[in-house]
Amino acid sequence: MANPWTGEVAIRLDGEARVAKLTLGALAELEAGLQTGTLIELVERFEAGRFSTRDVLMLVVAGLRGGGWTGTAADLLKVEIGGGPVEAARVAAELLARAFTVPEGL
Repeated sequence: MANPWTGEVAIRLDGEARVAKLTLGALAELEAGLQTGTLIELVERFEAGRFSTRDVLMLVVAGLRGGGWTGTAADLLKVEIGGGPVEAARVAAELLARAFTVPEGL
């Protein structure tokens, strides 16, 4: 369902497949919501394994909103993410990687 070539990442919320993507608007929303630092510092935290659960939550919400979801962080706290917190962290890291990596061959 998700197209990795366009930056999409699949995630399941309450058993329903969703698509997450860090669009420019989602990235702007994410950056505005960061209490400290920049998007580059967020990427560096993920690369170093120093990210917080708040980082994961904000990235997943931004990605879901970029994929068309109209929910909020408060809504995400109420749903079951398929694969739990570990999967949420993987999705967050993959969203960052896909947003800032040019696919090979382009």
